[in-house]
Amino acid sequence: MGGESGSILFSLVSRGAVVLAEQGSEKTEAARAAPRVARRIIEKLSTANNRVTYSQDSHLYHILCENGIIYLTMADESFGRRIPFAFLEDIKSRFSSQYGATASTALAYAYNTEFSRVLRQQMEYYSSNPNADSINKVKSEIAEVKNVMVENIEKVLDRGEKIELLMDKTDRLQGEASRFRGQARKLKNQMWWNKIRNMMLLALIIFLVIYFILALACGPKLKCAG
Repeated sequence: MGGESGSILFSLVSRGAVVLAEQGSEKTEAARAAPRVARRIIEKLSTANNRVTYSQDSHLYHILCENGIIYLTMADESFGRRIPFAFLEDIKSRFSSQYGATASTALAYAYNTEFSRVLRQQMEYYSSNPNADSINKVKSEIAEVKNVMVENIEKVLDRGEKIELLMDKTDRLQGEASRFRGQARKLKNQMWWNKIRNMMLLALIIFLVIYFILALACGPKLKCAG
């Protein structure tokens, strides 16, 4: 797959820390430990819309959050990030179209019987089918992960610190910059209208002064003798 090797070894869908469906592999010790590690991650993860990758030894945990739902997958580090995130986008699309708003109140593992089969099928497809990479190159903007911060997972979990995402910071900065530009435009428009009002007021005052001078000299109807 474009020079990348490895495979997707584990995936889950959750609402916060409530796992709704998951599918794993028994191939390696890391794959067997993935469910436990994944639960520790989602317990600390914000459900704000974002995407992030965490590293643990030679494996990467890729996460996509949207509308309060977390889509997580674990893959070999050598597998890269483009395909795992394309897999997550695919899973997100399938899950949201199949379950929609019901996921916001579903109980733990409510969809596991049905959706774990979908997870398994798509894990196998994205891990072994060369067409998966070809399709995802066409969707490169969707799978773009250059702004995803990769952190050592032990560092996050051992400290127990709140997970802060580079993308969150970027979004906040962009939002603040956008608000600043909007406020600047509003202030500029306000200053322009104030200037126009002041000029109109000054013109009115000058007109009234001239009128009163002429009225005193010629009468209210300005009928001056020739």
